[in-house]
Amino acid sequence: MKKIITILLMLAMVMPMAVAQNKLLEKAQKKEYKAKIKEFKKEGWKLYGSSRTIEVALLTHYDKLRQLGENGYEVMGEASSFKSKNVGKQMSINNACNIYSRNAGSHVKGRVVSDLAGDANNTDAEFEHFYAAYETLVEKEIKGEMQESFSVIKDNKDGTFSMQTFFIINEDAAVKARIRAMENAMKESEAAQKYAKKVSDFVREGFEAENNNE
Repeated sequence: MKKIITILLMLAMVMPMAVAQNKLLEKAQKKEYKAKIKEFKKEGWKLYGSSRTIEVALLTHYDKLRQLGENGYEVMGEASSFKSKNVGKQMSINNACNIYSRNAGSHVKGRVVSDLAGDANNTDAEFEHFYAAYETLVEKEIKGEMQESFSVIKDNKDGTFSMQTFFIINEDAAVKARIRAMENAMKESEAAQKYAKKVSDFVREGFEAENNNE
């Protein structure tokens, strides 16, 4: 009986804290949404390829991310100074894939340098070859796993257009894509084969792709 009372008391203390945290999160999300809509409109962005409003598109995008929780994240691809909208759309898709692949390669490279530096001093060239092949293959593999959410477009003063395309990546699917890329890249790298278990672990680790070109 004492245990039950203790549990009930703990729940009575924890539940108000959880409710308060949820309210704070909800408030922050609303603020984020309003700021993003304001940014789109101030910079002249309009929804592309849809009859919906930009407000609904962004709300739907955020809702999809919310449902995936920590298993989902956003990647945004950009294209600028194009005249053909179809070409611009493909450019933005390719840019998003490239951003993701470079982040994937940087993540693995950082872990290899950090964890295997002592054993891999003489295999730098081999690993560089692996990273390059891995990034190229990730870019190819991830394209089929990226869920397009929405695109925005704006007119430039010189008569060209700029576009941003937002994608949602499910980490479960992304891991499979990275593993496929790793398996193919390792076929050409003796160094990566030597540390296969470690490299595989690094590839399987989740990471958040950054939405920039740095």
